[in-house]
Amino acid sequence: MSIIEVKNLSKTYEYYKKQPGLLASIKGLFKREKLFTDAVKNINFTIGEGELVGFLGPNGAGKTTTLKMLSGILYSSGGEALVLGHVPYKREKEYQKQFALVMGQKNQLWWDLPAMESFILNKEIYEIPDAEFKENLDELVELLEIKDILDIQVRKLSLGQRMKCELVAALLHKPKVLFLDEPTIGLDVIAQKNIRDFIKHYNKEKKTTIILTSHYMEDIKELCKRVIIIDRGQILYDGQLDDLIKKYAPYKVLNITFNDNGVKREEIEKFGNVQKYNSYAVALEVDREKVKEAATRILSSNLPVDDILIDEVDIDEVIRKIFRNTHANQPV
Repeated sequence: MSIIEVKNLSKTYEYYKKQPGLLASIKGLFKREKLFTDAVKNINFTIGEGELVGFLGPNGAGKTTTLKMLSGILYSSGGEALVLGHVPYKREKEYQKQFALVMGQKNQLWWDLPAMESFILNKEIYEIPDAEFKENLDELVELLEIKDILDIQVRKLSLGQRMKCELVAALLHKPKVLFLDEPTIGLDVIAQKNIRDFIKHYNKEKKTTIILTSHYMEDIKELCKRVIIIDRGQILYDGQLDDLIKKYAPYKVLNITFNDNGVKREEIEKFGNVQKYNSYAVALEVDREKVKEAATRILSSNLPVDDILIDEVDIDEVIRKIFRNTHANQPV
């Protein structure tokens, strides 16, 4: 069942060209040159119930603009979008009660009030019955372990604590669709992991459909099986993350450490393409189909192997390759 359907969705912004100087500014009061920029260009995708999809792209690619159109904050310039059978920009009350948008760089909580005050406000906005509100709040507070900070002013909380409270505020009404725009931005690695673990658990238990944007590839790797990659307003890839890695990284990396006197570069080159080298540690690129054979050969050799690990290529590198190919006008 498709929860989100996007067909030829576009967004064009208007702006005026500003010439430097006082005289040009005065002239601009009477006549200005209007310019246009396409933030999103005829994109298409569908997302099913319970999917957790990564939405990737560089700054200015069109990710946030797309989420804002799907949540009804922005009107589209062309095409159409349906979320839960509703047209987002109509902002129907029935639809607004079924989705939530969390933006890592914008607060929905009242800064000078305790988080609990914002939760109560959201209860009234979404018309959540008392019993349901208490049940939902207790569950979320326990999962995110924030019982001790509910009565502390939001401005006195750490960034990680605030983001947990932002998630609670967004999920009190049990939305069927959740848009997460950089939810872990600025967090330390421990706080990032806590947020990831919660999102994974919540998606699994509640079957909530989630679109996640993030510049942290660890978020994508841990949470998303499917990714949509957008750049310059156009979708470059829509499919399984594993397939993407296999296509753009047809090799794995053998990380080998040596003891004793180490090894010479020429002794290890015959086993694969040397990615990194010093006499005591080497990283080799080896074809996926031959990586186990190569590892066995290395272990069976006379080389002073101390340890050997088989690793996947970093997703960051895969994404960079896609953007390089696209900007060089090569097919994705």
